Amino acid sequence: MAARIALVAHDAMKDSIVKWAWQNAVMLQGFQLLATGTTGGRINAETGLNPERLLSGPLGGDAQLGAMIAEGNLDALIFFIDPMTAVPHDVDVKSLLRLAILYDTALAVNETSADAILRVLIDKET
Repeated sequence: MAARIALVAHDAMKDSIVKWAWQNAVMLQGFQLLATGTTGGRINAETGLNPERLLSGPLGGDAQLGAMIAEGNLDALIFFIDPMTAVPHDVDVKSLLRLAILYDTALAVNETSADAILRVLIDKET
């Protein structure tokens, strides 16, 4: 079964994650992709990838991903975080990151770490 990768980005980072997904679209096609609402819509519209769209992060998407992590149903979380802007649902973001760390889920928070995780997952698949 293909690895499950979640793609999430704060508002100020959506352009960056869409660009990253576009640059890596051929490699990402081999994985089962999930994304929170707006991020997933943008990735689909701008890259042709079709991630399973969850709720928007503040409306429960972060919690959905946290549950997947706790249940062992997510292999990697790629979450482009804006370090300069506070978000109103910061508690949800912290909970999601805490669960990824607690359950030793591969976690990327920028392009460099996302590239590294993608390489590792590709190596596992081959």
